Amino acid sequence: MTFDLGSSVERAATPGPAVPSRPTVPDALQADRKLVALDVDGTLMTYDEFLSEEICDAVSDVRAAGHQVVLATGRPLVALMPVAHLLGIDDGWVVCSNGSVTARIAPGSPNGFVLDDVVMFDPHHALRVVRDHMPLAKVAVEEIGVGYWVNEVFPERMLHGLHTVMEFEELCGRETARVVAADAQAPSRDFQEALRLLGLIDTYFVIGGTRWMDVAPHGVTKASALERLRGLMGIAREHTVAIGDGGNDLDMLAWAGRGVAMGHAEAQVIAAADEVTGSILDDGAVPVLRSLLTG
Repeated sequence: MTFDLGSSVERAATPGPAVPSRPTVPDALQADRKLVALDVDGTLMTYDEFLSEEICDAVSDVRAAGHQVVLATGRPLVALMPVAHLLGIDDGWVVCSNGSVTARIAPGSPNGFVLDDVVMFDPHHALRVVRDHMPLAKVAVEEIGVGYWVNEVFPERMLHGLHTVMEFEELCGRETARVVAADAQAPSRDFQEALRLLGLIDTYFVIGGTRWMDVAPHGVTKASALERLRGLMGIAREHTVAIGDGGNDLDMLAWAGRGVAMGHAEAQVIAAADEVTGSILDDGAVPVLRSLLTG
């Protein structure tokens, strides 16, 4: 499906091999089955990438109880798969790149996943708008399942996957699921209006003290990808749960039947949630996950 939005936007689904299903859950439990959407950085994993045993156990127990856990993150697919492995998630869906990429975990496939739904666009207009309004920002164009094409070397650990440095003009010719900017400035009204006219939207979040910005087609968020999966799973909206901490989680928390903000989140994130749990340093996601086991 292609949209004329000033830049070419395309949604593509890539079929793959059948993914082994988990053991059948009794009908009594199926009626209460939940879709549990979990942000990664700042929610399950600390910003220096520590994942506690308590978090891993809680995620495992929620899955064993028959609930569908979906990791929903700003991370690219290449950086999310190792986290899924550490959490013992070996089937089901993952939402990456803030909703632009949805994949199914498939241990038998060469990369361990098959693409399920991808929203692509021609980034050249967006890149020029970013350069005009944020000339000092580092920019990257995601290469799905691989890493990023970048206009200059990014500091270590600021982006995951393989980085291929190329001239700005070359970046403009690479179709992508999103544009990423690091050291992004606060957006001006003119900047956001320029993106809106292209059918694009900017999303901001902070990791490790660095202000990040994602640019993707308007309406593409973690929430839009999760709503699609909810329909495929046949789970009622009131049986959805989401936990997050960043600006890119706002729509997801508002979408969920039970949206939970981490205790260290900014005020706007807390305002979008139904409740607040402990901070990442206190493994705040654990009591929320445990509560799903007690009804």
